[in-house]
Amino acid sequence: MSPETISQTNRSHRHGSNAGQPLTRRDGVLKVTGRATYAADNHPDDMLYAVPAVSRIARGRVTALDVTAAKAHAGVVEVLTPANRPPLAHDPDEKMPPFGFRVEVLQDDGVRYVGQPIALVIAETLEAATEGAALLDPQYETATARTDLSNGDRFDTATVGIGAPARTAYGDIAAGLAAATHVTEADYVTPAQYHNAMEPHAVVAEWDGDRVTLDMPNQAMALSCAAYAAYFGVPAENVLIRSPFLGGGFGSKAILNGPQILAILAARMLQRPVKLVLTRAQMYGPVGHRGHTWQKLRIGTDREGRLTALHHHALCATSSFDEFLEPAANASLPLYESPAILVEHEGLRLDTGTPGPMRAPGEASGSAALEVAMDEAAVACGMDPLEFRLANYAETEPGTGRPFSSKTLRECYSEGAKRFGWAGRPLEPRQMRDENGFLVGWGMGTAVFHCPHFPAEARATLRADGTALVETSGADMGQGAWTALAQIAAEALGLDPDQVEFHSGVSSLPDGGIAGGSGHTASAGLALNNAGEDAIAKLAALATADPASPLFGSGNIGVVPRSGRLHRLDDEGRSESYVDILARTGQTEVIGTAKAARDQEAAAHHAMFSHGAVFAEVKVDPDLGQIRATRLVGAFAAGRVINPRLVRSQYFGGMIWGASFALHEEAITDRRTGRIMNADFAEYHVPVNADVPSLDAILTEEHDPYVNPLGIKGVGEIGITGTVGAIANAVWHATGVRVRRFPIRIEDLVIGRS
Repeated sequence: MSPETISQTNRSHRHGSNAGQPLTRRDGVLKVTGRATYAADNHPDDMLYAVPAVSRIARGRVTALDVTAAKAHAGVVEVLTPANRPPLAHDPDEKMPPFGFRVEVLQDDGVRYVGQPIALVIAETLEAATEGAALLDPQYETATARTDLSNGDRFDTATVGIGAPARTAYGDIAAGLAAATHVTEADYVTPAQYHNAMEPHAVVAEWDGDRVTLDMPNQAMALSCAAYAAYFGVPAENVLIRSPFLGGGFGSKAILNGPQILAILAARMLQRPVKLVLTRAQMYGPVGHRGHTWQKLRIGTDREGRLTALHHHALCATSSFDEFLEPAANASLPLYESPAILVEHEGLRLDTGTPGPMRAPGEASGSAALEVAMDEAAVACGMDPLEFRLANYAETEPGTGRPFSSKTLRECYSEGAKRFGWAGRPLEPRQMRDENGFLVGWGMGTAVFHCPHFPAEARATLRADGTALVETSGADMGQGAWTALAQIAAEALGLDPDQVEFHSGVSSLPDGGIAGGSGHTASAGLALNNAGEDAIAKLAALATADPASPLFGSGNIGVVPRSGRLHRLDDEGRSESYVDILARTGQTEVIGTAKAARDQEAAAHHAMFSHGAVFAEVKVDPDLGQIRATRLVGAFAAGRVINPRLVRSQYFGGMIWGASFALHEEAITDRRTGRIMNADFAEYHVPVNADVPSLDAILTEEHDPYVNPLGIKGVGEIGITGTVGAIANAVWHATGVRVRRFPIRIEDLVIGRS
């Protein structure tokens, strides 16, 4: 019986699977007891500490550094500057696809943003390195900083995000707007936002000849190994990345950055291990962020409230020296039916660090504007916001007409609205108050996120004692990958998850793909599933060819793995344990290997998205304008759910981030100097428990036969995309004031009311 046939019968006849069960996290005990080892917890013998000295200006050049004073400081071993930095094998100003960015690694004395590394001090202690960096006392030649729309340089671009087209058009926008009964037109602004994972970017680098071991948080180990190898002129297999635990990533830890490259370079130069850990303030610059956007939407509607045109234009900030533009306007492509859709992007160069992928890149910023604009269009038509969205429900992908691989958005609308109590919502604003006299508002937003799939590999080993070892170099950033991926592997192997040892987080293991884009479970999970099926097929071949086995001769009939035994499909009473099969054949193990990639035929003919609906309640103090998001209910459909406990946690995280986007989060830049004035946890506001008192996530059942053989979609980012607009719309419903910039501030309501 071929492995392909085994795989199909396995999927069709599994019973009692642990996939789909709300198992607790495998890494939970290690984390809550402090035994999880993060990058900065590694401390090899004879280790040195590296601290970057960073620019205090946004634009210009460094004219002097007091290297003598720094090197004279007790404990300082070396100071790297543009004058003495050893050469790199790859030009740092040359981008390296697919995720390569230009990086600042002391290639010259130019300064392109505040926080750019301008030197690296290496010392015996962290304190000595920090003090040495302060002693450098840099002097500058300063140019005027370009900090916002008033003085940035606008430019046209061909691509946005990671290679997406900057402009997409379907139908005739001018004709659609001309035919409209109502045209809703408004501008929306989203701020720059910065990654604030609990674990900062860090690396511990140790060279052994031309081989290097890197302890670092990393979301894309195979790609990163290849990139570091290019920078240092060594084979990719000579780079070992160890990243078993990440204290949050959000996209930023899939991208190489200058400080880490410099630390690795220092370790090779000095032939001693070097540790570098960025401070909180140093993370506001060289490691990516969500870029500032200015968006304009024009929505045409007819007398029945159906769209005649949807035009979404986004002006997106990037750095002066590289391009990463938030693909914000593309959020308007997959959701609402319209005979004419035009999305387009422009770039704006500022003196800032280069933006990069940050949780739901493009969709978060773009949907924030789109969902408020849709609410405004509903008001213009005199329609309930949910009724308006249902009137413009897209049965096929707008523009292309491709069928969705699955779409259970109607059910999300229905289940979410029922749980929230939406039917009791008055149409007009300022109609509800609570017992304390606070204004109460209800708003909603549609959630959507694409379903990427990254090439991945895995290995599964069935052992003589009936247990298994499964391996893939994935990453667990806190989303529960260790647990969900082990469940998938256990299902494929017909074992209980407790019988499956799961190894991950090391680049020497089979390439687990990228932990990002809400695609890790589908990508690495399918590879693990396929590796498990390959191992079972090999085990079945041993049994069905052995006259001593009760399964002898059943190769053409097929077997199914369950509870550590292979069962004949036409007579499940005839079975044999893995232990007995291996013992009789004298083998200690059977190894299955596999790769996983998307079915390009299915991808070409289907639109693949996760969907959802978020309903928000806010309460606003009528005198002070203080806003609280008192209740969030989200209903989401994301294909097959492997672990509902983990999925619900991811939905909660997305909705919390949406609340942060709507009400709290913003990097505030000094327009004179280009400095971020709130580059810390104290003033860069993110929600705390008191800000999200009630969260509810509904897991809407959905079967998707096309997205991948396991039917798995992504859940990590979709919760953001509906929540931002839902909260903003609820604020309008409470107050009657429409705020079109984020985060929504007290003064926006006070000024808007006056």
